[in-house]
Amino acid sequence: MISRESIQRLDLLLLALETIDLNGAESLYSLSTKLNLNDVIPNKVTIWKLRNNNPMRNSFNKNNIKLEEFEALIKLTTEMAKFLYPYIRQILQSRDNLTRNPKAWNEFKNRYIELIRERFNTNSMKVKRLLDPKSNDEVFIKIILTLAFCISDDGFLKLRTTLLNY
Repeated sequence: MISRESIQRLDLLLLALETIDLNGAESLYSLSTKLNLNDVIPNKVTIWKLRNNNPMRNSFNKNNIKLEEFEALIKLTTEMAKFLYPYIRQILQSRDNLTRNPKAWNEFKNRYIELIRERFNTNSMKVKRLLDPKSNDEVFIKIILTLAFCISDDGFLKLRTTLLNY
């Protein structure tokens, strides 16, 4: 069985990708078709239902996500991260140089917070911590760094191992 924490972390990674790609939901489905994941992810609604296994979501549904579904979402995450890597790198560089060029980091952070408020249960303590400006920078950096690390050839295996051992 996949842990709740693993599902939460994967959904946060996918949400970060949606933050970077304004057509995120459509891009994820399009990518799932290109990766021949139609047996596991036949449509956009399936992606949404799988992501709603995240207990932090407003529309949380406790379904037991199957390993093949979880792995399909990991494949989507790693492939989308590869595609969006130039933007991920730009966000990281902006974060490293906040005094001279904070624009990309600030735009990412503001949009990410906006999506969290829109889709997650803001009464949850975990969500409140994500929205807390005193502590969310550290979490957001970890999310962006994780996306940057999973673009390698072994990205799927690395991310899968990290998430399943969480």
